[in-house]
Amino acid sequence: MSPAVVGTSPAAATQLPTGPAKVKAVRQMFDAIAVRYELVNAIVSLGMDRGWRHRCVDALELPVGSVVLDVACGTGDLCRELDRRLLRPVGVDMSSGMLAHARSPGPLVRADALVSPFRTASFDGAVSGFALRNVTDLAVLFVELARVTRPGGRISLLDLAEPEAHLLRLGHRLWTNYAVPLVGSALSDSAAYRYLPRSLAYLPPASRVVELLELAGFGAVQHELLSGGVSQLYTATRKHEAGTP
Repeated sequence: MSPAVVGTSPAAATQLPTGPAKVKAVRQMFDAIAVRYELVNAIVSLGMDRGWRHRCVDALELPVGSVVLDVACGTGDLCRELDRRLLRPVGVDMSSGMLAHARSPGPLVRADALVSPFRTASFDGAVSGFALRNVTDLAVLFVELARVTRPGGRISLLDLAEPEAHLLRLGHRLWTNYAVPLVGSALSDSAAYRYLPRSLAYLPPASRVVELLELAGFGAVQHELLSGGVSQLYTATRKHEAGTP
């Protein structure tokens, strides 16, 4: 994924909420779709979301027993995957609806991940599943992740993308712009799943995300496209001190 606006026109991107309005809209949206969130995710991703979560946790490369923060944990699907790998998840999400329907083996905290209540260097690693589009400031998120992740710890951040290959991109746009809202309307909240393809416009180019992670205090930053570019994964290691890998 290289375009700053993926799958959405610049005009449409300017119509998306920002700042406090975005926080309120995102929280209300996730409250509304919590009941069938995992079911709809599985359908609209054609079942690929499970493999993406596997890859996200694989990429942490952390030893058994490591404590891992799941940012915007939702209903806990990544928390459960962490637990299956004998890692110790802690979930944080600002949606009370999501947390009310969450199934997680670890503790869950209601908070905004940009101003989390956790102590400095309290986690061995951190993950997120499809959260990058939904925060108000990626730079602030990455600085906060650097604060709560111990030196040498690992992060693995998963989100959606758009294929670069022309035919795949065309098919992807047809699916996300037409089929996904129909599925969402039938099973959940239609407005939320109309927002999904538009929300890709929040993501900056991969090169900018890598730059922000490095500025926040991470090294060995890698960007990987999954499933032909339908999703993407950023991995990085918390530097031991400024200027060191």
